[in-house]
Amino acid sequence: MRAHVEINLKAIAANIERAKNSTTANVLAVVKADAYGHGLVPVAKAALNAGASWLGVALVEEAHALRDAGITAPVISWLTPISEDFDAAIKANIDLAVPSLAHLVVIEEAGRRTGIKPRVHIEIDTGMTRGGLLDEWADFLKVIGGADVHVVGAWTHFARADEPLEAFTDSQIERFENALGELRGVGINPEIIHLSNSAASLTKVGAHKDLVRLGIAMYGLSPDVTHMGAGESLNLQPAMTLKAKLHLVKSVPAGSAVGYGGTAVTGTATKIGIVAMGYSDGIPRNTSSAAGVSFKGQRAPILGRVSMDQFVVDLGITSEAVTGDEVTVFGENGYSVDEWAAAAGTINYEIVTRIASRVPRIYG
Repeated sequence: MRAHVEINLKAIAANIERAKNSTTANVLAVVKADAYGHGLVPVAKAALNAGASWLGVALVEEAHALRDAGITAPVISWLTPISEDFDAAIKANIDLAVPSLAHLVVIEEAGRRTGIKPRVHIEIDTGMTRGGLLDEWADFLKVIGGADVHVVGAWTHFARADEPLEAFTDSQIERFENALGELRGVGINPEIIHLSNSAASLTKVGAHKDLVRLGIAMYGLSPDVTHMGAGESLNLQPAMTLKAKLHLVKSVPAGSAVGYGGTAVTGTATKIGIVAMGYSDGIPRNTSSAAGVSFKGQRAPILGRVSMDQFVVDLGITSEAVTGDEVTVFGENGYSVDEWAAAAGTINYEIVTRIASRVPRIYG
C-alpha cells in the first residue's frame, strides 16, 4: 500500500467524552465532508456509540448515505439548495435547515406531496453574514406560524467563537435571543436550540443551550491554534495519522536542484526520499520545508515543490531509510497536522479534509 490513513476511533470517542463531561447539553457529531476526511459512516457510528445524540452534515446526500448505512439517529442537513430532492429527504426522516422563505415554501410543498410533516430547523443569521434568515426575517415571522412544518429547532452559527476574548460572540447570542423571542411571539417554540460550534463548546458554556455541534474538536484538532492553542493543550486527541511509502531513496551530491523549477538546491551531499503522495492525494502543492515526514523519530523536511503524485524529502546523509520503507507524513510522533497547516499557509481543517478518497482509511 503506497499510502494510507489510520483513524483512531478511540480518540474520537475520547474527544466526545471530553465534550460531554463539560456540558449538560446533548452532543451533535458533525460528520460533513466525509467526517472531515476521516470517513463518514465509521466515524458516525463511533460517535453515536460514544454518546453523541445527533449527527450533522452539510449535504442531503451525506444524510442519505448515513440512512443507507442503517443509521437511524437524528440527522440534520444544513446546506440544502432548493434544487435538492426534499421529498426523499423527508421520507428518510432527515431534518432540514430553513435559511430562507424560498426554502420554507419548497420544503412545505414536499411535505404535502409526501404526506409527512417535514422536520425543520430555522437558521437565523446573527452576524456570520452567510447562511440564515436576515432581510426576510419580518416576512418570515408572518408565515412561519401557519406553515405546515414541524419546527424541531432554531439555530445560528458563530463567526468568531474561536477567539474566546472577542465580544462579537456575545452580540450574536443577544441577536439570537431576540429572534427567538419573536418566534415565540408568533407561536413557534422550537424544541432544540443550538448555537455552539466546537470553539464555543470548549470555551462558552453559556451558549451550549440544548445541543452543541462538535466538529473539528471531535477529530482532536483545535478550532484555532493562534487563539486557543493546539488540540493537545485543550485535552483533545488527534484521530488521524497519514503514512506513505518511500518510492525511492538515493544519495545526491551538494548543489542538486530538486523538483519542478529547481526551487530547492541541496546544500550538502545528502540522501533524498521520494514519497509516493502528491497534490492529487491532498498534499498541498505550496507546502514549505517547515513540514515533511518522519522516519524512526527523525524528521525529513520537504525539498522543492510537491508534484501531483509525489514529493521529495531530505532524509539526511546518515539516514537508515531505504527504498520501500514507510514514513509518517503527520501524526503519531512526527509532524503534526497543525505544522503541516502552517507550512502550507492554511488551517488544520483543510489538511485533513483534503486527503483524497484514493488514500485508503484504516480504522482502529
